[in-house]
Amino acid sequence: MENNPLPAIMGRACYHPCEAHCNRAQLDQPVHIHAVERFLGDEAIRRGWQFDAAPQASGKQVLVVGSGPSGLSAAYHLSRLGHKVTIYEAGPAAGGMMRFGIPKYRLPREILNAEIARIEHLGVTIRLNTRVDNLANVLDDKRFDAVFLAVGAHISKRAYIPAGDASKILDALAVLRSVDGGKLPELGRRVLVYGGGNTALDLARTAKRLGTLETLIVYRRTREKMPAHDFEVQEAVEDGIQFRWLSTIKEAGESSFKVEKMQLDEKGFPQPTGEFETVEADSLVLALGQDVDLSFLERVPGLEIVNGVLKVSAQMMTGHPGVFAGGDMVPDERTVTVAVGHGKKAERNIDAWLRGDAYRQPPRHEVVAFDQLNAWYYSDAPLTVQPVLDTLRRQTTFEEVVSGLDESNALFEARRCLSCGNCFECDNCYGVCPDNAVVKLGPGNRFRFNYD
Repeated sequence: MENNPLPAIMGRACYHPCEAHCNRAQLDQPVHIHAVERFLGDEAIRRGWQFDAAPQASGKQVLVVGSGPSGLSAAYHLSRLGHKVTIYEAGPAAGGMMRFGIPKYRLPREILNAEIARIEHLGVTIRLNTRVDNLANVLDDKRFDAVFLAVGAHISKRAYIPAGDASKILDALAVLRSVDGGKLPELGRRVLVYGGGNTALDLARTAKRLGTLETLIVYRRTREKMPAHDFEVQEAVEDGIQFRWLSTIKEAGESSFKVEKMQLDEKGFPQPTGEFETVEADSLVLALGQDVDLSFLERVPGLEIVNGVLKVSAQMMTGHPGVFAGGDMVPDERTVTVAVGHGKKAERNIDAWLRGDAYRQPPRHEVVAFDQLNAWYYSDAPLTVQPVLDTLRRQTTFEEVVSGLDESNALFEARRCLSCGNCFECDNCYGVCPDNAVVKLGPGNRFRFNYD
């Protein structure tokens, strides 16, 4: 919790890149880090654990624009330092893209609501239905000592597709948002999804759960070039989603779409072939990526926008003093994980700026590789498998697909950690030292070495 205020959310929404670097993989399989994190987050919700408020108020007020993962993370960390944080959220509920972009079968709303409520309980004020249309006016009021911009990418990218009056073309975010709000969209019996990212997969799997008989993802490159994660593609296949690789949609009719076959050139880019086929479908959903609406920044001096995102310094500050930004608004990966990290990094720099100082990154600890470990000491242990909802129920309900670990499994999984480079009091040094030079300092306090 020192680093991440959303463990139950991150244990579901994070694509766990940390596990790709886990040394345990070279012994058997990586530690299921995000599954343990999820267990801890769920346990905290079940037991009603809350955060400790700051012992003393700083007297400083910080505005956070947007209540997505980056905004919530910054608000949490700043509040723990004693700053008074207010979040302006344009939507009717907090959570940003976690609520309106991630389907319920991946992130149940009761989990999302519980972790947001815990941050509010810490003292963060979230003002819903409060859109910032002009940041310059907010800055002119001088009510806040610093501002953190964390607006998500809510504007769907479009593609020019000639279409008749009766053609039904929708965008993925609008569909996902309507489903979350309880308004089921009329997609028809056969749906085409145009795109190759995780949003395209989320939309296709959502459509299946809404009762479509056939859902087809059309993507202009090969599966190997698809930006969506492999396990997401596999789960989509298990849900009955079909794929049409190396294809692009050229024209939309009333109940059919003209699809052109593509081929990759020597540089790996798709090129048209002039070969067409007709695919029957009732609707087409575009999932071609998202942009951030930056129009509310127009009158703020010093801000620099490059390729649709806001340029920030290494300290996360924009060209306007006291205005910081993170998440989808700045150039980086657009994931919940990166956004939460941006919130923590921004908090450190905002706090330093409020104190008239500059944050100095402490030196990172040395990375310990597998060949530096005494791997023989650790017994083999297979990866704990998280239960998965059966295929039939996955296709007909929005129940959570992947279940969490129970207490015994979580403890077992945690014990598989090699604690790379960190003493975890295994007592080996204490047991083998012939000179009794190792002095135990008690549980959790490790050892002292009497070199004399």
